[in-house]
Amino acid sequence: MDAILEAGARILSESGWAGFNTNVVAKLAGVSIGSFYQYFPDKLALIDAIRDRHLQDCLMALRGLPMDAPRLEDFAAALVDALVSAHGRHPGLHRVLLDETPSGGHLDPASAFETEYIGIYARAIGIFAGRALDEKSRADAMVLSDAVDGVIHNAARRGQLSDGSIRAALILLVETFLSRLRLTDYKGASA
Repeated sequence: MDAILEAGARILSESGWAGFNTNVVAKLAGVSIGSFYQYFPDKLALIDAIRDRHLQDCLMALRGLPMDAPRLEDFAAALVDALVSAHGRHPGLHRVLLDETPSGGHLDPASAFETEYIGIYARAIGIFAGRALDEKSRADAMVLSDAVDGVIHNAARRGQLSDGSIRAALILLVETFLSRLRLTDYKGASA
């Protein structure tokens, strides 16, 4: 099954939705079309599995972050590098999953993925901004994760994931956001 997922992700990334069909995926994966259909009833089921695997890759990247980093700068760089790495394997994949596939790509805000993903950001806010893990921290975590994800997804769409200036600006964004949170009170007004 892993070979089919990898082949499907590669084809989507390189050829888009128009070049994606079950015969091409099966051939690249080195399996028969019958074997393909044992795992996936159709190509939309494969798309969902590719999306799920990508989400798990992103969670794994965040789970490995150095929450005990002595400096905020080290944490911010690790966060950006981990997510760029998770998206760099098949950089064209996001464009296709979000813009071309019929199954869309919308996540349930109450999904286990979304809860854990935002929770990791909230934990970082607790540690690096000295905030309690409360609703305000969750809201701040959503803003930070959406900002980081938006930059990374658009850089992937544009083929700019390896652009050092984007990396540096994104690290600065994370550092500035977390530093600024430390200076504001619970209601968001300056301290």
